[in-house]
Amino acid sequence: MTGTATETPTTETPTTETPTIETPTDLATAAMAELVSKAPTTVDFHMDVLCPFAFQTARWLRNVRAQIGLTINWRFFSLEEVNRVEGKKHPWEREWSYGWSMMRIGAYLRRIDMSLVDKWFETAGWALHVDGRRPHDPEVARHLLTRIGVDADVVDKAIADPTTHDEIKADHQRVLDAGGFGVPSMFFGDQLLFGPVVMDPPTGAAALRLWYAFTAWLEFPHLYETQRPKTKDDDEYIATTIRPYLEARDWVSINRGKVIDFGVHDPKNSKKED
Repeated sequence: MTGTATETPTTETPTTETPTIETPTDLATAAMAELVSKAPTTVDFHMDVLCPFAFQTARWLRNVRAQIGLTINWRFFSLEEVNRVEGKKHPWEREWSYGWSMMRIGAYLRRIDMSLVDKWFETAGWALHVDGRRPHDPEVARHLLTRIGVDADVVDKAIADPTTHDEIKADHQRVLDAGGFGVPSMFFGDQLLFGPVVMDPPTGAAALRLWYAFTAWLEFPHLYETQRPKTKDDDEYIATTIRPYLEARDWVSINRGKVIDFGVHDPKNSKKED
């Protein structure tokens, strides 16, 4: 005799999922992760060796590059040209013109290897803004080139080549066409950002925080400006930091058509009083 087994139906108790509640920390972590994932890996950095602010920004950028492998394309922008007084010669009309001629050397080196113009900007910038030397003097420029393993006669080759003018003009015009006016200026694709202007360039994790804070602007195309007003203490700090530059320069510092007066911090004012 065979029998038929009967299964007893079971009743499943429905489970209620506890909704995930995102804390402010969770949201901030997610936002930061997205910021890092979208951050650019390449930047076109326009600078003039004569600018003490661009020099400090470049130091910060190199530290960022060392940590995340950022590609820096070194470009030019002439403060001599943008601040030229009407009736005066354009820098390319002079046989030797301080920052412009130093950029012509950079243009010549860039054709060989981007790393060479990087080393040139760093070495010449350090000489001017830290050591208080005059890299805009042809003889000093020749000496500095040998320090980066380049023949001193590159100075003469760059100045003898009229097409080095063209490269600087093209880089300079690119910034102007995008509404730019000075340095440091950075292109991320078609977007141009001015800055950051920082006198004590951060390193390590702080350098990365500034990088991601700065490049976050790329998400907001209609975010135009934020600025920290400078106090008297700030002005004194800046003047003290750029003292070597003030001692070595052979020109008047101009910002957007206005002569900058560093007052008692300018060694040249002291000499006038003497």
